[in-house]
Amino acid sequence: MPTLLVIESSPRGEQSMSRGLAKLFIDEWLKTHPDGRVVERDLMKSNLSFVTMPWLAAYFTPPERQTPDMKAALSVSDELVEELLAADHIAIGTPVYNYNVPAVLKAYIDNIVRKGITLGFSGEGLVRGKACTILMASGGVYTEGSPIQDRDIAASYLRLILKVVGIEDIEVVAGGNAKAVDMGQIPRDTFIQSFAAEIARTAGRR
Repeated sequence: MPTLLVIESSPRGEQSMSRGLAKLFIDEWLKTHPDGRVVERDLMKSNLSFVTMPWLAAYFTPPERQTPDMKAALSVSDELVEELLAADHIAIGTPVYNYNVPAVLKAYIDNIVRKGITLGFSGEGLVRGKACTILMASGGVYTEGSPIQDRDIAASYLRLILKVVGIEDIEVVAGGNAKAVDMGQIPRDTFIQSFAAEIARTAGRR
């Protein structure tokens, strides 16, 4: 049974454009994988903490030497890594804040880049054979040909870190000009549906 892991990072709930793109992606993925399983990870409800000294102490201690407190410090990270490794396709829904990903998504990344589990001790990625689709909503347009293309930091960062852990099959649905919805220039549904064909293509590739 194929598994889709959907990671949500927007704080805007039902008004979120990236969540709308992700919902459309789930619908399209299930058309191609009617027997598939969808696991949804809402980072806004996951009680993620930023990296702390106790977390780092646990991270750098071999499992057989970890104290109960150390194991507790890594428990959420362990859960997130388990979800990632069990998935066949990962969909990341994210807004863009000041040209980069939200802090909660960065916290997620820090929790899933784990030496010896997702990243080899020689720097090789261990998360292989998976596809990833990034569903990104941004106020600006950063795609090729845009005068501000060089500010496309969020997509570049996510591509980089995913490849670091071994995920090579990466597609980005760049939902630029999402500010038009907030400014009342176009309805939210119209904005989301404008990416329907691209989402259907990316959802059906694996």
